[in-house]
Amino acid sequence: MRQNIRDFVKAASGSIPIPEPIYEFGSFQVEGQEAIADLRPLFPGKKYIGCDMRSGKGVDLLLNLHDIELPDSTAGTVLALDTLEHVEFCRRAMSEVYRILKPGGVVIISSVMYFPIHEYPSDYWRFTPEGFRSLLNQFSYSMVDFLGKEDSPHTVVGIGIKEKNVAIAKAELISKKINDWKISMTQLEMGHPNTTKEFLKLFIPPILLQAYRKVNKSI
Repeated sequence: MRQNIRDFVKAASGSIPIPEPIYEFGSFQVEGQEAIADLRPLFPGKKYIGCDMRSGKGVDLLLNLHDIELPDSTAGTVLALDTLEHVEFCRRAMSEVYRILKPGGVVIISSVMYFPIHEYPSDYWRFTPEGFRSLLNQFSYSMVDFLGKEDSPHTVVGIGIKEKNVAIAKAELISKKINDWKISMTQLEMGHPNTTKEFLKLFIPPILLQAYRKVNKSI
């Protein structure tokens, strides 16, 4: 989990109703990243189920995005954050997400584009904003944005809503909140954080952060 993605989820959750239960896919919390990776405090009082393909901290259920062992219309909200690049059949995974969402359900996704390979267990894909729009095109409403340069963003984010009337009512608020998030993150990037430590914690996934810690014990 990266701090900018946590902030994106916070902005999204403040823009639209987040139906229960919430299923997070890729919820395993890497050692040293628990404070950032634990998203439960962003949804106080809501039923929250952490899902991953390996057991560990933050994981309540072992589930595979390619074939989610849940009935249709089970989930209120699905989070898949910096996860889809590690999913071999990402379009199949998004179809599964759509299937398990209730009418009016929400999906919140993020991934990387201009970014180093970070294998766990494998790193298959890089997504453009158009790629995310394609993945979300089955939803009644979707929005996609990015961080970084327009022709080579490092981060791509998206929201999909399964029911049109909810989407229309909330679209303007979603756009404003996400735009505020983007401005804030862009200002941080352009401001050049004072230390390498601050930059890494903002934008680098924990897998790469672990490698950095091996040579720099200050993080």
